[in-house]
Amino acid sequence: MVEINQELATARANMVEQQVRPWDVLDQRVLDLLETLPRDAFVEERFRRLAYADLNLPLPHDQEMLSPKLEGRILQSLGLQPGERALEIGTGSGYLTACLANLGAHVTSVDIFPDFLERAQGQLARQGIHNVSLIQGDAARGWDDGKRYDAIAVTGSLPEFHDGFHHSLTIGGRLFMIVGEPPVMEGLLITRVAEDQWSSESVLDTCIKPLVNAQNKPRFRF
Repeated sequence: MVEINQELATARANMVEQQVRPWDVLDQRVLDLLETLPRDAFVEERFRRLAYADLNLPLPHDQEMLSPKLEGRILQSLGLQPGERALEIGTGSGYLTACLANLGAHVTSVDIFPDFLERAQGQLARQGIHNVSLIQGDAARGWDDGKRYDAIAVTGSLPEFHDGFHHSLTIGGRLFMIVGEPPVMEGLLITRVAEDQWSSESVLDTCIKPLVNAQNKPRFRF
């Protein structure tokens, strides 16, 4: 067991230095977190030795755990601070949830699959992470629970840009979402700069699975 733990610790350090940092993740808080939080604890047992590989790992329901470098870029882009609250759309394995919880004050994480939420709850508790609320729901068209968040991470892609999450941001709040269709999608950082004004920045190109029930807008046909 000691040998396996040491092997995983080495793999975690190599992940940061060989995958995450070269992908322009330079925020030291993010790098330190990724090097200390055991990603393998959130991976299915059969994939444990691949926890730190440069891969999107399979999850049930034909879903995926995002690659470490993409998770690093999402965390860096959002820039979550200790007193801030985050909303995560797509709990998945619970690993990114744990990262956000370590960086901020509280995380509300929404997933359509109750078994993902149940498993994530157990993993988070085992890591001593309790500043998280897990909610079952379909957020493909947006999420409005009457609250405002300093950071929102949408962890599945959307085929088309829509503003279903914009109004849940605080002034100065940041939203990360990936928009488009295979083979190339665009990672966008949306910032709410005023009550009725938002700015948008293209952060990266990537390709990930869509949110469940994410749909294109109906198109008029002649």
